[in-house]
Amino acid sequence: MASSRVRIGRWVAAARAAQRRPRADSLGQPRSPESASTRAALYVHWPYCEKRCSYCNFNKYIPRGVEEGAMRNCLVTEARTLLRLSGVQRVESVFFGGGTPSLASPHTVAAVLEAVAQETLLPADSEVTLEANPTSAPGSRLAAFGAAGVNRLSIGLQSLDDTELQLLGRTHSAGDGLQTLAEARRLFPGRVSVDLMLGLPAQKVEAWLRQLQRLLYHCDDHLSLYQLTLERGTSLFAQVQQGTLPAPDPDLAAEMYQEGRTVLRDAGFRQYEVSNFARNGALSTHNRTYWQCGQYLGIGPGAHGRFVSQGAGGHTREARIQTLEPDNWMKEVMLFGHGTRKCVPLSKLEVLEEVLAMGLRTDVGVTHQHWQQFEPQLTLWDVFGGSREVEELRAQGLLLLDHRGLRCSWEGLAVLDSLLMILLPQLQEAWQHRTPSPVSGG
Repeated sequence: MASSRVRIGRWVAAARAAQRRPRADSLGQPRSPESASTRAALYVHWPYCEKRCSYCNFNKYIPRGVEEGAMRNCLVTEARTLLRLSGVQRVESVFFGGGTPSLASPHTVAAVLEAVAQETLLPADSEVTLEANPTSAPGSRLAAFGAAGVNRLSIGLQSLDDTELQLLGRTHSAGDGLQTLAEARRLFPGRVSVDLMLGLPAQKVEAWLRQLQRLLYHCDDHLSLYQLTLERGTSLFAQVQQGTLPAPDPDLAAEMYQEGRTVLRDAGFRQYEVSNFARNGALSTHNRTYWQCGQYLGIGPGAHGRFVSQGAGGHTREARIQTLEPDNWMKEVMLFGHGTRKCVPLSKLEVLEEVLAMGLRTDVGVTHQHWQQFEPQLTLWDVFGGSREVEELRAQGLLLLDHRGLRCSWEGLAVLDSLLMILLPQLQEAWQHRTPSPVSGG
C-alpha cells in the first residue's frame, strides 16, 4: 500500500508540473481508430447534496449521514471493474460530478485516482475536474483537493443576484460565489470554469447582461451558459404550474443567449460548443470526449457510460446506466463488482446519430476524417450533399458542408435543435438506402 501511495504522490507532482505547461487547443484533431478504442474518459458521480436546488432533477440525495468509507470503497471497486471490462489502456480525463462532489473528502478523490492509475495509464497531464459549490469549498478544502490530484475546478455559481440564488434554492450568496471563485483561481490558475444560468422566471435581459459583464471581471478562462429547463417533479416546476411564479419567457431567454455569446466573443472567448466558451486554450478535455463520441466510463450511482466491453470480448458500443439509488448501487457493487443496471448495445445508425448530434454542438463540427472512423463507406457528402433542405440551410448561412466536413456557422449554433430536426431524418433515410458493403465468403 505504501508503494501505491508513493506512486499516486509522484503522479500528483507530475500533474502539477504538466499543469504549468502551455495548453494545446486540440478540439477537432482526429485520433486513429486504434487509439480511440483503447482510450476513455472517466466520470465519477457523487450523489449527495446538502439540499436539493429548486430546479434540479439530477440523481442526488440529501442523506442524514453518509458512510463515506463504504461509498469510497465501492467507487474504487466499480472503477477497477469497468476499466478491466472495457479494456481501456489510457484514461485521458476524470470528472467528479454530482450531486456535490466537493462534499466528499479529498481522500475519496485520491483513492479513485490511485485505483485508476494502478489499473491503466493516467498521464500526468490528464485533466482531473471537480465540481464545487461555493458553500462546500473553502480555500483550504480546495487546496486539499489539489493535493489529492484535482487540477481543474468547475464552480456552480449560477447567478450573481442573491434573489435569483434564493429562487434557485442555492445555499450560497453572490459574495460567497465570488470569494470561492477568487480562491479557485489562486489555486488553479487558468483552470477554473464557472456556470451562469439564464432564462429564469421574471429575469430581464439587461439585468442578466450586467451579471455577465460583472462576472467577466472575476472569471478565469472558461465559462458555461446554461438556459433553465423546467423539469417535472422539481419545486420550480410546481411553482410555475401553480402560478406562484411566471413561466420563463423563451424569447427573452433566446435574446439573453444571443447577447451573451456576443459579449463573450468580444471579450476574447471562443464559443467552442453550444454552451461552453473558452479563451487562452482552456477547452475542456473531458467534455470533448462526449462531443466527439469517444468512450467514457460512468462510475457511481446513476452514472452513464458509453464504451465497448473489449475486456469481455465485446465489439459493440454499449450505453450503460448504473443503478440510481446509492444504497442499492453499493449492494450491487459489493456483490458483482459493479452496479450496472442497464446495458443497451447501440446499432451502427444509433452511433452515427450520436456522432452527428454531438459533433455539431461544437464549432469544429464533424470532420470527414472523424466521420470515417465510425462509417468508412457512407460519407458526409453521400448523406447531405444532395439534400435540398441542407442546401437551403447552407444558403441561409446556418450550415457549412465543405472539404473540412459538416458544421454549424456561428449563427447556426444558436438554432442547432431546429437544424437537427432536418439533419437526423436525412441521415436515417440515407442509411436505409445505402449500398451494403460486400461480405467476403469463406
